[in-house]
Amino acid sequence: MLSDLLNRETIQLISGEALTWQETIRLAAKPLVDNDSVTTQYVDAMIKVVDEEGPYINIGDHVALAHTRPENGSNRISLALLKTTEPVDLVNKEHPVTLWFVLSAVDNQSHLQVIRQLMMLLTNETALNALKTATSVDDLIKIISAIDNTTEESK
Repeated sequence: MLSDLLNRETIQLISGEALTWQETIRLAAKPLVDNDSVTTQYVDAMIKVVDEEGPYINIGDHVALAHTRPENGSNRISLALLKTTEPVDLVNKEHPVTLWFVLSAVDNQSHLQVIRQLMMLLTNETALNALKTATSVDDLIKIISAIDNTTEESK
């Protein structure tokens, strides 16, 4: 399932140097805006909630999961990943991030399988380190596919 959502169209790799966290979230969400999974209002809402609530989307070492309520402009379940080769500080220097995931959900339930699989990826130390050191979109796709295949085999 992760490989269906995280693919050549929804994964990006850029430097990140001199970007703000707001610019990084906008870039990370761009593939989902482009494929009409979310609206630009959804992206604005993700940024607004971090402005208001702080860096709650920082879910692990160098990992952020940006999201907001479905009614803010989600059209379908979707996921994107932007990897920056240089960390971008989320709100402040205490939250450097290089893996920027963007999640879109359409309700409170249907995306839970995506969350489970994403957590399997992010709690696999080997896979997480590989994501952090990957140098190409192809590398990122291979890492995600390997975890996705492991998940399918264990069913």
